[in-house]
Amino acid sequence: MSLVRLNIKGISYSQTQNGAYALILNEVDGDRKLPIVIGAFEAQSIAIALEKEIKPPRPLTHDLFKNFADRFDIVIKQVIIHKLVDGVFYSSLICERDKIEEIIDARTSDAIALALRFEAPIFTYKNILDKAGIYLKVESKKQKEDENQNSILMDELLDSNLEPSAPKENYSAKTLEELHNLLDEAVSNEDYEKAAHIRDEISKR
Repeated sequence: MSLVRLNIKGISYSQTQNGAYALILNEVDGDRKLPIVIGAFEAQSIAIALEKEIKPPRPLTHDLFKNFADRFDIVIKQVIIHKLVDGVFYSSLICERDKIEEIIDARTSDAIALALRFEAPIFTYKNILDKAGIYLKVESKKQKEDENQNSILMDELLDSNLEPSAPKENYSAKTLEELHNLLDEAVSNEDYEKAAHIRDEISKR
């Protein structure tokens, strides 16, 4: 069976499952998308790995795994989504240590969160893409450029707390220097929702 390479198109709130998110993977050499339902924690971990300006002050679980693997010279070479059963995707981590390759079973959400941290490619088999892949409506060139820059629905993702979110603060009157200081403070406090809003304002400038 031939492998098909995928990249991450984006994350959005799942319309079918409460408290879950849809991770959309895009066929690199085609137009099909592979939607995968993942939990809020894994979605946040993937989103933070995609964001370049938001660095957690303490390692998340997937960061800890990366630090552990680095310490013991373990490298994730690639991730393969190898099975689909009753709507559940199964994945494998292809790891290497001392030129010895090992295959480790993993949840797809965890595997992709780790793939981002190891900069490892993500693959699936053609028959899985044939079975679960979908075609989305044609998007504008501007939308595609934004998505290629890992533009994701970060605010929607980080608004997933069970408690009601506080009203968004207006940052338009702040200087860039003040915004960067506020961003550092929000990340230090692990307030990623606030950090996402500040980052958006910085991006507008």
